[in-house]
Amino acid sequence: MLSWGRRYLLVSPDHFRVEYAINPFMDLAAQPDPARTRAQFEAIVAAIEAAGGSVEVLEQRADSPDMVYAMNLGFVVEGRAVLSHMRYPERRAEVLTSEPWFAEHGFAPVAIGRDGVGAHFEAGDAFAWRGDLVVGYGPRTEKLALKHLADELDVRVHGVEITHPGMYHLDLSFCPLDDERAMVCPAGMSPESAQRLLDLVPEPLVLTEDEAMTFCANSIVIGTTVVMPACPDRVRAQLEAWGFEIVIVEVDEYLKGGGAIRCLTNPLDVRLGRDLVQGRAEVRL
Repeated sequence: MLSWGRRYLLVSPDHFRVEYAINPFMDLAAQPDPARTRAQFEAIVAAIEAAGGSVEVLEQRADSPDMVYAMNLGFVVEGRAVLSHMRYPERRAEVLTSEPWFAEHGFAPVAIGRDGVGAHFEAGDAFAWRGDLVVGYGPRTEKLALKHLADELDVRVHGVEITHPGMYHLDLSFCPLDDERAMVCPAGMSPESAQRLLDLVPEPLVLTEDEAMTFCANSIVIGTTVVMPACPDRVRAQLEAWGFEIVIVEVDEYLKGGGAIRCLTNPLDVRLGRDLVQGRAEVRL
């Protein structure tokens, strides 16, 4: 099983709304219902805690309607928070609240990009897996950011080129399940990247495009429990055959902003040495 994924940061949905359109799912005419939004948030918290995980909650900025997608605040690893530098300026104010929170909770903020400096990086594109970082690039994260990540953390980075407009973060087409298994949707990536990622996974659960567009890969794993927004029948059969328990939490209100379970949760327990092997900084593309 994964050694990380038992402690999460979530953002309270106090000001969640669709105020602009920066992905194919956002429609200003389809606004989330505040009561259902709150209930779905509480259901995610309950599912995490029932599976043995813990949750910390950050208040949402009134000027940052997408801040509920906490995964994109930064990539957190043992004493450091590599802050996201969002592709779209509409989301950049989020760091004004997340940066001091990370600092106050023992995660020294690290910026690999600021306006006009460095590169765009969004943490929904990054996973610690099998000792390395697997990072998507293209729609949101720039390729240059992969070198910054490798150098800052002194780790090996496997770059995955994202090409599907509806899978603009890697966490929509890739979901590690344990040290050997992961859900992978090749349709979300360039053919070369898809093959290289499949080569990294000893036992892949290969998703079709239709399966991935249910957001089933946008899930989190706590031990042997997979908390999911949806689970197609074929995917469920394979996960259960591997010994995973599936917990479905409805998040249709959050899908209006283009994110599901993984987007809404940021793991705080990734450790250097255990989950990321240092001393081999390089980027593999």
